[in-house]
Parts: sequence; structure tokens; C-alpha cells
Amino acid sequence: MPVTIKDIAKAAGVSRGTVDRVLHNRPGVNAQVAQEIRALAQKMGFVPNRAGKVLAARKQQIKFGCLLPAKSIPFFDDVIKGFERAQRELADYGVSVEIVHASRYDTETHIKAIQEMAKKDYSGLCVTTLDTPQVQLEVNKIAQKIPVVSVNTDVPDSGRICYVGVDYFRSGLAAAGMLNLIHPQELNALIIAGSYNIRGHKERIKGFLAGLDAHKIAYSICGKIESLDSDEVAYQETLTALKKDTSINCIFIAAAGVGGVCRAVQDCGKEKIRVLAFDTVPQVTQYLNSGLIDFTIDQEPEMQGYMGIQRLFSWLMEEGKREAKDYITNTVIKIAENID
Repeated sequence: MPVTIKDIAKAAGVSRGTVDRVLHNRPGVNAQVAQEIRALAQKMGFVPNRAGKVLAARKQQIKFGCLLPAKSIPFFDDVIKGFERAQRELADYGVSVEIVHASRYDTETHIKAIQEMAKKDYSGLCVTTLDTPQVQLEVNKIAQKIPVVSVNTDVPDSGRICYVGVDYFRSGLAAAGMLNLIHPQELNALIIAGSYNIRGHKERIKGFLAGLDAHKIAYSICGKIESLDSDEVAYQETLTALKKDTSINCIFIAAAGVGGVCRAVQDCGKEKIRVLAFDTVPQVTQYLNSGLIDFTIDQEPEMQGYMGIQRLFSWLMEEGKREAKDYITNTVIKIAENID
């Protein structure tokens, strides 16, 4: 016979209301008592009634907060489409989604945004944020109370329940493999990251360099630029680098800023430089069709947003009894002929 809340209450020597509050993550119970009740429920083999949880969900609003970088970065438009698709599918269960943007890639800005979100009555969070000790700490504070999923770029040491996004190291490897097919000569590469505080950007660069080593491609790094995912910063920094070092024959763009980089390449008359880019935002598509970019590597951003919300909802329905597994989106190579 299945273990009930009444059984747990009797074994713990508390009221059924107390057990119900603990198992449904509601406040008002001493932390130590709550911990003992959860441990007892697990030991006794308590399995929450999913149907009952769904019915209960229909009686209350479930609001998920989603933290993303600046609105000006086109890539995240598709992530938002994924959030919105999940919201539509789960609307009958009272699920809604609220988007919050952190306009810059500095720790203070992201901590402030996370602290403001902590004050709101969210049932869970999807976060695309910095992987720094200070930010990890702030996320962990929230993760002690509600489920947090890292979306698009991971923050593994933060208490989040899972990661939804691409394998950035693998996408960097794929870029090196494609480059080996079209340009196996020695490289003098300029590396452009969005932010070195973003784990995904760093992992993509590591994967690219590991791939060059694996293919035994001789290379030198002519410079590293942090564009902050800004086209204007990317343009100015790339223009300066190209004028300073005429040996550069490859530019690896780990994140946004593609439009600025490509304009700088054109203004310097360096169209023969190999420009490596990611994703299928309008600027990448434009330069892929014009031939300045040979290929791009997509990461299914809409699916990232969609699965982020679905992972949160499933966790709530199961009361966190099942481990939330990472969801790794596909690494998809696209050329001009299949970009659409």
C-alpha cells in the first residue's frame, strides 16, 4: 500500500498539515523539522501523486522568472520564443513566465538582478548568467528555496538542479574540424569572446584550440578580444587588431558581435580572412549568404528556452523527488544552402 502523508505525520509525531506544508515546499515549518520530515518521507518510500499535484497547480499561479543578458543580443530572441512556447503549453496549469534582462556582463549587475528576482514570488528560475564565485553564491541562496535551471550557459557550482543548453566544448571542436576541411594551413588567429565571465564562451574557445591540436594544425594566437557581445566594441577592437597585425588570417568569434567583426574585415579589405561564427542570427545569415562566413554552428536556442521551463515544471510536479537531468541541445552545422 502506498505511503501517505498521514503515515508520515504519524511516524514523525507531527500534524498532517505540517507534513503537507513541508512536502509542498510551503513556509511556516522549522528548518530542522522540515529536513527530518523530508528524510523520513524518502526513507518510507513516499511517492507524490502527480495527478494530485497537477490538480493543485491549476488552483494556484506558477510564475517562473527568466534571467537573460541584454535585450540587444538577437540570439536570445529565440530563447524567449522557447520560454513562450512552454508557457502556452502549460497555461492550463497556471504557468506564466517573466523575462528579466541584465544589461551588462559585470558581476555587480548580475548580482543585483538576481537579488531583485529573489524578492519576487517566483516558483522557479531559469538563469543565463555569469559563472563567477559571487554570482554562484547569489544563485545558491535562491536555489535553497526554489528550483533553478541554468539555460544556455552553465553555472554548475550554484545549486541549480540542471543545465539546459549546448555542449560548448563540442561546438568548438566542430568549428576546428570544419576549418581543417577548408583551411588546413597554418593559422594566425584572433579570438573574440563575448565575456570571459560566461562559462560557455570560455568552453567554446577551449574546444576550438583543442580541435586545432587534435588535427595538428599549426597556429598562433595573435590576440584575444572581449567584445561584451557588442557589435560596436567588436568592430573597433577588430579594426585595431587587423591594422596592427597584418598576419591575421582567421577570426574565431565565440559569441555575438559578428556584425561588427565582419564590417571591420570588409573595411580593411581582408575578405579572404576565415571568419568563424556561431548561431543563425540575422547578421550571421547575412554574411554566410554573402560568402564572408563559410559556415556557422547552431545550438537550438528555442529548444533551450522551452526545455528550461519544462524542467522547472516537472521538478515542481515531482516535488524534486527525481533528479533533473541536463538537456544538451544539438550542435548543428549550417552553410548557405541549408541556413533556412
